[in-house]
Amino acid sequence: MDDSVKSAWEGLRGLPKPTLKDLFAADPERAGKLSTSVALAEDAILFDWSKTHLDDAHLETFTALADAAGFARHRQALLTGEIVNPTENRAAEHTAQRGIGKEESVAQAQAFHARMASLVEAIHKGVLGDVRHLIHVGIGGSALGPALAIDALARDGAMVDVHVVSNIDGCAMEQAMEACDPATTMLAVASKTFTTIETMTNAQSALDWLKSSGVDDPFGRVVALTASPDKALEWGVDETRILPFSESVGGRYSLWSSIGFPVAIALGWPGFAEMLEGAGAMDRHFAETDGADNVALRAAFADQYYTRLRGCQTRAVFAYDERLAMLPSYLQQLEMESNGKSVTADGAPVGAPTAPITWGGVGTDAQHAVFQLLHQGTNLVPVDFIAAIEPGHELGEAHHRILLSNCFAQGAALMAGQSDDDPARVYPGDRPSATILLDALTPATFGALVAFHEHRTFANAVLMGINPFDQFGVELGKQIANQIEAGDVRFDSSTEALLAKAGISK
Repeated sequence: MDDSVKSAWEGLRGLPKPTLKDLFAADPERAGKLSTSVALAEDAILFDWSKTHLDDAHLETFTALADAAGFARHRQALLTGEIVNPTENRAAEHTAQRGIGKEESVAQAQAFHARMASLVEAIHKGVLGDVRHLIHVGIGGSALGPALAIDALARDGAMVDVHVVSNIDGCAMEQAMEACDPATTMLAVASKTFTTIETMTNAQSALDWLKSSGVDDPFGRVVALTASPDKALEWGVDETRILPFSESVGGRYSLWSSIGFPVAIALGWPGFAEMLEGAGAMDRHFAETDGADNVALRAAFADQYYTRLRGCQTRAVFAYDERLAMLPSYLQQLEMESNGKSVTADGAPVGAPTAPITWGGVGTDAQHAVFQLLHQGTNLVPVDFIAAIEPGHELGEAHHRILLSNCFAQGAALMAGQSDDDPARVYPGDRPSATILLDALTPATFGALVAFHEHRTFANAVLMGINPFDQFGVELGKQIANQIEAGDVRFDSSTEALLAKAGISK
């Protein structure tokens, strides 16, 4: 560890830890100082980190840590398409999809987007026949991102009914098939390498279903979303329906590329373009804002405070908006696959906790379940609340008023606590939360929200000195599964007994 980085961490560990009540009492302007509104074309998002334990001393020292860790240099490398994934010798060019990156990478992304837009428009105009349903098969980022975006933004009525299938469990595919008319269904196959076993197995089952249902040319219904167009062509997809994306776009950062095809099909191209524009606005804030005023870096300061200075092993995310019900699952992959590492970028032991376990749910459901632990349990869990001022429905205003009242009340209650003569009724308080408040949930604010979390994840990685863009931890289980399929390896006695009991030994 660099001496200046080590010194900054030592400084942070030596700082006092005042309570949230003391912090608010000492600074009447605290809420304004630690709240930042990021403006988009029409709406804005408020990021309020005032109910965390960050104070002036911590912000100053964390900023020194960021400087010592080379945050500005790493940010520049990310946003200009330099190598930021040293173990795989790759850039991470998801921001080029939104207009920020190497000139040639941005131009390529725009060309790929134009190709996708043309296909989307052709489908919507009926050039490829009557298309009412799309089954989108992928896994990881190629499924979670599209599923989240469609659930969040297309509830009022999609232009094409989209079903995202990721699980190799056939129940998932059967459910999608039962909801679709094969005569009016297209299939999107999303795989960076076009070799992912879960995706390709699901794709083959969907093709078999189309054929057995009387579709004369099942491959004529397939769109491939891939960084390996030659493999898609070899598999049987027509070149005009292969939508490429760059090898330098990672799976969990790929929503903005042709992996977003099902989102564009559901929303229409203008909606997808608006999502890109919202993400681009967050990119510009991230690129142009320094220190604690940068909302992604400030969030990372709080994340590091709770994980490394207070020993918190989890972070909870609660969306007080049914349309964002899938957000905690999306963030689990983004954060835990990116930063769940035990070595630094140069391969040395990391020496301290890295990513906490991300979990969460939807308010107000979660209040009647897990909030008991948050308020009175022995675990300190930092919480993010996410809500929108404008409701996503046309029911009576009481619905949304009660929803938002509960959201804000939970943050206040976690901080304030409550004393009582009965120990069972004591709330200790001093429990941190942050609130992200959207003016409205639109494609633009959704795009900005997801981009914020991408940059927050990257900022955390820089502060910890790790590489957030590889994911070798997912490979070993896959290798062993392949060995089981091949039937040529012996395992421990427990695994052998389970294989025999399930009848899949070879």
